[in-house]
Amino acid sequence: MEGIKDKVAIIGMGCTKFGENWDKGAEDMLIEAAYEAYEDAGIGPNDIEAAWYGTDHTVGYLNPGGSLVANALKLRNIPITRVENACASGHEALRNATFAVACGMYDIALAIGVEKLKDTGFGGLGTGRGEHPVLEIRRTAPGTFALLATRYFYIYGLSPEQGKMILAKIAVKNHHNGSLHPKAHLRREITEDMALAAPIIAWPLGLFDCCGNSDGGAAAIITRADLAKKFRDNPIYIKGIGLSMDQMLPLFRPGFDWLGFEANRVASRQAFDQAGITQPRKDIDLAEVHDCFTITELLIYEDLGFSPKGRAREDVEAGTFTLEGELPINTDGGLKSFGHPIGASALRMTYEVYKQLQGKAELSSRQLKNPKIGLSHTLGGPPQVACVAIFGNSIG
Repeated sequence: MEGIKDKVAIIGMGCTKFGENWDKGAEDMLIEAAYEAYEDAGIGPNDIEAAWYGTDHTVGYLNPGGSLVANALKLRNIPITRVENACASGHEALRNATFAVACGMYDIALAIGVEKLKDTGFGGLGTGRGEHPVLEIRRTAPGTFALLATRYFYIYGLSPEQGKMILAKIAVKNHHNGSLHPKAHLRREITEDMALAAPIIAWPLGLFDCCGNSDGGAAAIITRADLAKKFRDNPIYIKGIGLSMDQMLPLFRPGFDWLGFEANRVASRQAFDQAGITQPRKDIDLAEVHDCFTITELLIYEDLGFSPKGRAREDVEAGTFTLEGELPINTDGGLKSFGHPIGASALRMTYEVYKQLQGKAELSSRQLKNPKIGLSHTLGGPPQVACVAIFGNSIG
């Protein structure tokens, strides 16, 4: 199977501040993200030949399909497609724009995502999770991932106190990284003691184990690799994109062990094969992963091959995934601290990788030393869908 390695490049990106953006509508955030991306790429809206728009909630009767993007950005008579794939919606926009350019249909395409979660009135994505009228009724996202945490603790011999301490270390790491990013939602350092003493949301997950609801938007400009350096000296090349969706709800799947997600493993293998990644921990210099909860990040370490199965605890304790560690993960704070407006999250992750690979992270204390390969990852559902994208700052 022929992949997409080095066929397309990102030449511009934009991202709004994430948070409780009461003073901005979805249109405002689309404009802010798109025009930062335009300026970054040195182009204007008339150069966009097609657009893909990722969103999960921000759509309604008056804004069907891609009309919200068309109206906000004044894009006329070009294809605009709304895509939705749960928490992978932003990656879905990027993936479709990438494939459209790679196949030669367009030279320049826009991938953009936005979400206005703070206006929904929900405390999360709604209370009901899943489709079974008895077994799944009103089970929340924290409740689901709490089951994964208790299972992980049990199988790998962690006491509740040991398990919660590992999760606290992940929360502290991500809050530290987010405190250094001016666009992050929760720019607050925390301590392990604070994380351990926080109110329980769904045991063993406390307040600081859970990402917040945020508003935000992000955008990417995609072009052919052979055109990229006409726009900028340091484009970022797309090395591979994998996407996988599992059928059925987790507890109905034969063999589902509550210790990770096959969608993560399959999507990452697809992306690694396209990019030529054989040793993820060594070949990748930074990763932005879907830490909707601290336990999710822990499981992702193992699903994506960064840690051996059941051994992520050792890497957390060793500081492997901190800014100073062997493989920095969620250098901008992740969903936990930066925020999670669903349709924008994957493009925000990619924005961080893009900036890091260019050596343009906002603060010198966040900028990694000479990163060359980065990864962004999302996980959504149920059922589970995962997307993994690999990026590099040179061809080859």
